[in-house]
Amino acid sequence: MELAVSNPQSIGEDQQQPASESVPEAKIGRVVQVTGFQVVAILDNTPGTLKQSDRAHLQMGQLVKMLMPDTGVFGVVSGLSIPLPSESEDQPDMMIVEVELLGEADLNSGDAGASFRRGVSTLPQLGDPLFAATREDLAIVYAPPNAVTAEIGMIHQDRSLPAYVITNDLLGKHYAILGTTGCGKSCATALVLQGLVDQNPNAHIVLLDPHNEYAHAFGDRAEILNPSTLELPYWMLEFDELLEIVGGGRTLDNGEISILSAAIPAAKVEFLGPEGDARRITVDTPVPYRLTQLVQRLDDAMGKLDKAEEVAAYQRLKGRLKMLQSDPRYAFMFGGVSIRDNMHRILSKIFRVPVDGKPVTILDLSGVPSEIVNVVVSLLCRLTFDFALWADRQVPVLLVCEEAHRYAPQSEAFGFEPAKRALSRIAKEGRKYGVSLCLVSQRPSELAAGILSQCNTIFAMRMTNHQDQEILRGTLSESSMGLLDALPSLGNAEAIAVGEGVAVPMRLCFRPLPENERPRSATADFHQAWQADQDSDEFMKAIVQKWRQLGR
Repeated sequence: MELAVSNPQSIGEDQQQPASESVPEAKIGRVVQVTGFQVVAILDNTPGTLKQSDRAHLQMGQLVKMLMPDTGVFGVVSGLSIPLPSESEDQPDMMIVEVELLGEADLNSGDAGASFRRGVSTLPQLGDPLFAATREDLAIVYAPPNAVTAEIGMIHQDRSLPAYVITNDLLGKHYAILGTTGCGKSCATALVLQGLVDQNPNAHIVLLDPHNEYAHAFGDRAEILNPSTLELPYWMLEFDELLEIVGGGRTLDNGEISILSAAIPAAKVEFLGPEGDARRITVDTPVPYRLTQLVQRLDDAMGKLDKAEEVAAYQRLKGRLKMLQSDPRYAFMFGGVSIRDNMHRILSKIFRVPVDGKPVTILDLSGVPSEIVNVVVSLLCRLTFDFALWADRQVPVLLVCEEAHRYAPQSEAFGFEPAKRALSRIAKEGRKYGVSLCLVSQRPSELAAGILSQCNTIFAMRMTNHQDQEILRGTLSESSMGLLDALPSLGNAEAIAVGEGVAVPMRLCFRPLPENERPRSATADFHQAWQADQDSDEFMKAIVQKWRQLGR
């Protein structure tokens, strides 16, 4: 793997322009106010001083430059205004531009070439000239740093300049892709993952796919697991997860909880036999046990009871366990006749050890019964953290959580709390053990703030909801606020990228994906579908068959 070095020459030859086509430096104004991270300038607007092309090119998010004795200070336009409009067209308006400072580049670097760095050592002074950034300036500021990177798109200001993410900083400190429905989140998610896999063919990526969107996005580089191919045996569940499933929508009473908490460890010890250490077995230990043994223990306990009302709790538990075993929807968890200790094979399949040319595992949750989806997500998140913990960071894992607000909602009244706790643990402690988290959501205001705040890189796509915008502003640094003003007006596949995973805050355009690599997330074509009449009885029979067999 090669390192992408911070140098304008890192741009591909086919993207470079002849020197004669480079935009010359153009003084466009002068500094009139300086604060800690912001500069205010008055644009030169007297006749003949500012070209119409330069004025039109100056817009929100535009890069500008101020020259110091040894450095060039760069900033992004965050505001444009005319505080005192002139009364006549013949009189020039006083135009004000607000600039948020990004960093600086050494102009005396000689043959080594200028390199950009965050932070400003020498602030501009009052009266200093303000220049429009040239293409060479853009190449310096947005060039990848001296680190491992992945290309994901183009800079909005100049589509010939590539946009990069810094792999270790992006993954080591978590990231989120946020935006309203239809703005291109799924394609952006697939694109970033493809860029990471291209650079890291032996990656370990687990993608939770609630709507079966990503099956075609990675071709033969992905292992697709759905309820027909996934194996998550019940004995891998923690006690509160099992209670949620056995309860079937109701909360078990204290008597039922007490019965299971005593019977399950005993069934585990019985399965292990003489070699098992009963002192190390708890109700949460992922050790196999047979449901038949568990039911037998319930029968034995019932036989010792005298009162009919005491038997009712045992009967309810037995009935629910038998229903789970017979329901084909739960076959991936409660199916199978023989019980064996194959936990290592299950983990190998999920986390791709060995990778064997498929670094991505897509867990299709669309066929999982809706009442236990959150339990399954809780189990998968917990397995991801524990696997990385006990692997001692030898197998770092990226967990991608689509529709994250479903599993980690802000309100405690929604969702399954253990799923939120599992995601929260990864967000807060995962980087220490080699677990990275990617959150994908259309409603950041409904996502648990404590989890979102742990994502140090944000790809903010079009977002029109005011509450969502305010939540996002609360998670970002003050120096990025100007860029976020463009959120409602972003086009599809455009994003504001800020945080540790990018060299500087930027507005970027994600690279378009080929049709065969796009997630299946497009809106249904109502007009086209409504042009034909489905009058075949076989058509409806096929729908019913797939419905009953839970297969698409």
